[in-house]
Amino acid sequence: MPGICPRPIPRGEGAQRAMQMALQSANLSAQAVVYINLHGTATPLNDQIASNMVHRLFGDQVPSSSTKHLTTGHMLCAAGVIEAALAALILRDGLLLPAQDFSTTTQDSSLPPCGLLLKPQPLQKPVIASNSFAFGGNNSCLILGRTL
Repeated sequence: MPGICPRPIPRGEGAQRAMQMALQSANLSAQAVVYINLHGTATPLNDQIASNMVHRLFGDQVPSSSTKHLTTGHMLCAAGVIEAALAALILRDGLLLPAQDFSTTTQDSSLPPCGLLLKPQPLQKPVIASNSFAFGGNNSCLILGRTL
């Protein structure tokens, strides 16, 4: 039906596989990632799935946030490339990791902890995972980094 988006798989298996495949392709462990750019749609179901998946793979120690609130919004099909470009700028220019913005909404305390940044901080090592999870199970994760 037009206008109805398919629901994501409840446990986020596709998104988790995308992250695991990106790590494998980069020959890295989950412990090597020092920032996760979350897909961050700010919808209850997607946030629940993403936070559960990040918590399963990374625990609550890896800083994470979404960049959609930084004036870009969702942008549908362009979201993934813009978010990857922002991750590349963080790496190239040494920008601070963006904090999640709760100025107009409250943080959902029912979500499992997933390292959500509440204030900007510097990137500790140059390894970022940038997630994009789309309608119909089109999931991707890019691992961006630079050599020291």
